[in-house]
Amino acid sequence: MDQTEMRQHVTILGWLHIAMAALAIIVGLFLLLLFGGIGLAEHDHEARAFMGIIGFAVAVFLFLLSLPGLLAGYGLLKRRRWGRILAIVVGALHLASFPLGTALGVYSFVILLKPEAEAYFRET
Repeated sequence: MDQTEMRQHVTILGWLHIAMAALAIIVGLFLLLLFGGIGLAEHDHEARAFMGIIGFAVAVFLFLLSLPGLLAGYGLLKRRRWGRILAIVVGALHLASFPLGTALGVYSFVILLKPEAEAYFRET
């Protein structure tokens, strides 16, 4: 694989990691709105507060969970060595998220574990 192909794959991989993280953030915001809406529909003050807290906690959790993927995507796009390592780790964690996470994890391994990838990130 030559440098042009490697650059294309790394760019695609970077944007895929960012897109997967953005999807988690969108799901978190949706759940925040859903739980908040359910809480507003309740006439019980304690239930309203509880649903709001649950929605907020889930949204914050998903946001924090997506941060490594955002950083990995950024690191890949900026051709940073730490981005390659982080993307490999995040890809390994994504393997359990069937089917999209599994595909992203396998693609991360296939591209980033090649000797050409190590050389590509060493040149910066």
